[in-house]
Amino acid sequence: MAVGEELAADAPEDGPEDGALACGGALESFGDSAETRALLGRLRALLGDRAAREGALERFRVIMDKYQEQPHLLDPHLEWMMNLLLGIVQDQTSPAELVHLAFKFLYIITKVRGYKTFLRLFPHEVADVQPVLDMFAHQNPRDHETWETRYMLLLWLSVACLIPFDFSRLDGNLGTQPGQTRVSIMDRILQIAESYLVVSDKARDAAAVLVSKFVTRPDVKEKKMAGFLDWSLCTLARSSFQTIEGVITMDGMLQALAQIFKHGKREDCLPYAATVLQSLDACRLPDSSQTLLRKLGVKLVQRLGLTFLKPRVATWRYQRGCRSLAANLQLCAQSLREPRTHAETPDSEEGYDVPEEVESVIEQLLVGLKDKDTIVRWSAAKGIGRVAGRLPRELADDVLGSVLDCFSFQETDNAWHGGCLALAELGRRGLLLPSRLADVVAVILKALTYEEKRGACSVGANVRDAACYVCWAFARAYEPQELQPFVSEISSALLIATVFDRNVNCRKAASAAFQENVGRQGTFPHGIDILTMADYFAVGNRSNCFLVISKFIAGFPEYTQPMIHHLVTMKVNHWDGVIRELSAKALHNLVQLAPAYSATHVFPQLLAMTRSPDLHTRHGAVLACAEVAHSLRGLAVRECRPVADFLDETAMQGLKQIHQQLYDHHLYRGLGGELMRQAVCVLIEKLSVSKMPFRGDAVLEGWQWLINDTLRNLHLISSHSREQIKDAAISALAALCSEYYTKEPGQPDPAGQESLVKQYLAELRSPEEMTRCGFSLALGALPGFLLKGKLRQVLAGLRAVAHVSPEDVSFAESRRDALKAIARVCRTVGVSAEGAPDEVVCRENVAQIYCTLLDGLSDYTTNSRGDVGAWVRKAAMTSLMDLTLLLGRDQPELIEASVCERVMCCLAQQASEKIDRFRAHAAHVFLTLLHAAGPAGPIIPHVPHREELEKLFPRSDVASVNWNASSQAFPRITQLLGLPAYRYHVLLGLAVSVGGLTESTVRHSTQSLFAYVSGLQNDRGALEDFAGTLLRVFEDNLLNDRVSVPLLRTLDQMLANGCFDAFTTDADHPFCEKLLALCKEEIKRSKDVQKLRSSVAVFCGLVQFPGSVRKKVLLQLLLLLCHPFPLIRKTTASQVYETVLTYSDVVGADALDEVMAVLGGTAWDAELPLIRGQRNRLCDLLGVPRPQLVPKVTARPLRSLSV
Repeated sequence: MAVGEELAADAPEDGPEDGALACGGALESFGDSAETRALLGRLRALLGDRAAREGALERFRVIMDKYQEQPHLLDPHLEWMMNLLLGIVQDQTSPAELVHLAFKFLYIITKVRGYKTFLRLFPHEVADVQPVLDMFAHQNPRDHETWETRYMLLLWLSVACLIPFDFSRLDGNLGTQPGQTRVSIMDRILQIAESYLVVSDKARDAAAVLVSKFVTRPDVKEKKMAGFLDWSLCTLARSSFQTIEGVITMDGMLQALAQIFKHGKREDCLPYAATVLQSLDACRLPDSSQTLLRKLGVKLVQRLGLTFLKPRVATWRYQRGCRSLAANLQLCAQSLREPRTHAETPDSEEGYDVPEEVESVIEQLLVGLKDKDTIVRWSAAKGIGRVAGRLPRELADDVLGSVLDCFSFQETDNAWHGGCLALAELGRRGLLLPSRLADVVAVILKALTYEEKRGACSVGANVRDAACYVCWAFARAYEPQELQPFVSEISSALLIATVFDRNVNCRKAASAAFQENVGRQGTFPHGIDILTMADYFAVGNRSNCFLVISKFIAGFPEYTQPMIHHLVTMKVNHWDGVIRELSAKALHNLVQLAPAYSATHVFPQLLAMTRSPDLHTRHGAVLACAEVAHSLRGLAVRECRPVADFLDETAMQGLKQIHQQLYDHHLYRGLGGELMRQAVCVLIEKLSVSKMPFRGDAVLEGWQWLINDTLRNLHLISSHSREQIKDAAISALAALCSEYYTKEPGQPDPAGQESLVKQYLAELRSPEEMTRCGFSLALGALPGFLLKGKLRQVLAGLRAVAHVSPEDVSFAESRRDALKAIARVCRTVGVSAEGAPDEVVCRENVAQIYCTLLDGLSDYTTNSRGDVGAWVRKAAMTSLMDLTLLLGRDQPELIEASVCERVMCCLAQQASEKIDRFRAHAAHVFLTLLHAAGPAGPIIPHVPHREELEKLFPRSDVASVNWNASSQAFPRITQLLGLPAYRYHVLLGLAVSVGGLTESTVRHSTQSLFAYVSGLQNDRGALEDFAGTLLRVFEDNLLNDRVSVPLLRTLDQMLANGCFDAFTTDADHPFCEKLLALCKEEIKRSKDVQKLRSSVAVFCGLVQFPGSVRKKVLLQLLLLLCHPFPLIRKTTASQVYETVLTYSDVVGADALDEVMAVLGGTAWDAELPLIRGQRNRLCDLLGVPRPQLVPKVTARPLRSLSV
């Protein structure tokens, strides 16, 4: 071993390179060297243990995968890792399995670092050739478990075969066995390479590398190169890409040929190039569906093209004088003052003949630029750049012209993408002369906004990304003065892509390209200022780009009009509705920066687009008109100018005509009608808020009709857009009424008020749930002057919607919206303790309002969608918070102590239930009311146990505790069990959580409840109170399966965990007696299997209590042993068996064995008459009276009595 190798192998393991220091997402060194050395050192010990061997392999794979992004960190350690593993391989005593294991580890390293770096570390002396060849003799190419061994051996042979001696010198060392034919080293290597070129595993790739190294040797090429090429071409011709075997074979041949023409000398490969090209054409690879074959075909074609052309550096190519970023920044100003012109050197080889085959090569590469797969297009683009670099200037210019032909709108997005990649390659290599920049920039600007709709989506993101790459490449390739004429166009286009592109990758690519141009060129206006706002990471959020960054960039006058123009022409009519909405909002911000341009150019164009037959254009244009009109009106008000300065009479008429045009053309119907309804509602809202002079105009009737019709027909709108349209209609109604439905400020038109409120109240009785939802929210959105004198009717109507009645029990959404509307109405009309109940919230109506909202907290309606009542409960909690805070701020004396207690207790119950998000919302409302304070202190009076609550839930908990997490919520909420006022409701909520089905909720709620009860064991009085409250919860919810079934599970767990052990010292404790009675009542005539099984568990838990209650419990269990359901009989027998084992005093010692035998040996799922005798036998053994069969009595129908 060389000295350098020793130093590397013996490097101290605790040096500064150990311990990978993470800085952000980057590592600084290979920090796992010590573990890796230990892992590789114990491979021999792992040989006999398959599980340990697999574990070590997986651990090594995990270690290496950490360095996939920074493989160079492995370089200082590669040598000692390879020496350890090759030491195992070269050891003659190593078993075959150990050798295969060592090669698996070697392959993992190679996969991360790459075989090219790894090759040079293999031993490659003359003495290494024969051992490697001998190892091949023991390999089975069909063994799929050991392919890593063959892959690494082929790589090893590919470097060992480069020894600087003729292979014929090694043949003399071969001994010939009797009956064997002598095979030369050269033939053996070639046979190995050929045999592995057609295998189906990764060894095929290594075989191609071996061929390229071996066949291009001076001594081998003379004897074997022609033969190998003949064999490969014949094999290629015989293979078909229609079969799997053919694809594998063609892949191996193409890889080998491409590697040979890459690494071989031109003069050696040139004689065969034309033949290979001809054979390749015959294969018709562009017709193949195999991406890899097409990519290898393009790769081979470009290598053949480079073989046909002499290797030279084109004298005519463009060369940038300075590529240093620092120097560029320093000399930028000087370069602008003293522009340099590129001296185009005449071609010194005008007489150079270009072979005819080059035309075919270029043609195939141009076809490859249009391939459907990116890797093929990328390979073709690199080929175009390499080949063009060896052509005379005129021919290279023809190639550029052919590339520019890809940018036709008759071409597909694949052609545009390939063309961009080719232009970037040509620009990087200096093959795109400044004289052609005008043509190139024109197509790149189109590519930066290229997008083509396909069905429900679009294509073109890859084109725009590649166009950004072209701009990035140009920044590095050209002097600033060359790009100076195009700076304005390129900078605007890149910034537009940075902030307005739909695809996040394109936005980031555009930002990176802009940053590169700012640094390299130094001529982009306001580049540094913009980059501080629109850097690579800031553009990741699309809304931030459209609404914040775009406004900042548009503040620079060079970019204002181009950005507005792009939004109007490209984004307002975009196929994605989210982009259209964001574009309209962005226009609201930008038009204020160019009001004159917007008024004279933008607004007329948008009004014309509202009449477009295209749905997306029409929808986006209406939204944009709304936002632009609102923005210009606001600007006029701020500058104290008449609105006519920005919106003339023509514009006003155009805005008023939008609704009528859509109505006349029946464009409010169907799927497109959903979009237009939402857009026009936004238009109504914005124009109303802008106080447009439309009072008394006929257009108001049309707008009111649209809002009413939309709310009335919400059930006909698709569910995914229903909420958005409903919210838009409600917002439009609120703005419309506030602005146009008053005769004088604050005074409604009596006739209009009467008809509107009466109509809306009538709609609340609609049989359609969605109609009730819409008009409930509409009543809630009415301004105060329309509710004046009508409050009693409005509240009564909303109360009727919020009430659960048998015919509309499933209308949970309408009840939710009614409760929301009640709170909004209360906020609108305000509070006055002595006010009139028809005008404000006052002493007379506040109790009824609270009653309605509190009733919403008991809505547990379920249907096929699950617990839909949770929507109502959440709305009720929010409304209670809003109303209570409103009263607390204005009239706290209206909050009665009993009402406040009920509100807080119900919120505590919701905060202890099982659904995470609703539990968190309840806790938020509870803490908000608890900590609500004004200048004089807390504003919510009569909160029960306020001092204790403030200690249990300090103000800091409001922000720090995650109430969604059951692990944080339940330990805190169970502390309320210690406060008498809250105990009942918290226990009611906890019973549902502890007996629920969600594993995390059950675990944390159970732990918290048991922790609380364990603290009561030494306080008999407190435990009695707790048990009494628990029984009261059970009694109040008898036959209410939502509570009783989980409560039975909760009781089972509490009894099993000894929560009531303190009562076992008393015979016939009242708790046990009452619990037994409640359980019997709960399961009477029940056919619910879950309830029956839970009750069996509770009965078994009650067996531990002494006295007559035990006999009663055993009687119930023995009755269940003859239940009609076999499952219940089997469950009862199993649990009674466990109970008898657990509580030894239940059965006497003399009868224990027989009881156990009967319980365990009887088939309890047999027919009832067969098992009844066994049950009766158990009754005798346990001292329980045998149950008596009661004959069924057929009830006769009663005759009706007439009075």
